[in-house]
Amino acid sequence: MSQLQIRVYYEDTDSGGVVYYANYLKFIERGRSEFLRSLGFEQDELTKKQNIIFAVKSLSADYQSPARFNDLLNVQTQVEKIGKASLVFSQKITSLEQNKVLFTAQVIVACLGADNFKPCAIPSIILDQVIMEKNNG
Repeated sequence: MSQLQIRVYYEDTDSGGVVYYANYLKFIERGRSEFLRSLGFEQDELTKKQNIIFAVKSLSADYQSPARFNDLLNVQTQVEKIGKASLVFSQKITSLEQNKVLFTAQVIVACLGADNFKPCAIPSIILDQVIMEKNNG
């Protein structure tokens, strides 16, 4: 499991000081990027060297409690399921101050050819690391 701490800035909130709903999607996107980085993969390098990109195919989200300006959040990311050309991530955002779950999501990410945007197999070099992380996590 990968973890990322994020501070809520004024720009993340609406006029009521609550995190704008779409920003949770940005936070979990960062979590997935950091997950790949923790395995030794940079997304721009994957595009250049492996000719692949990862794109969100679908997601389901549950907003449980609001985050507010200046809160310190923890984004947890883990792989739930591994397919030939897709990964299913389980993600959770918690408030570190309140020790409370604020947001959960299940995200299906597809591996696509960078040149044609068609589904393709996840390269074994990545798959091996994801499987090891899933088994150790």
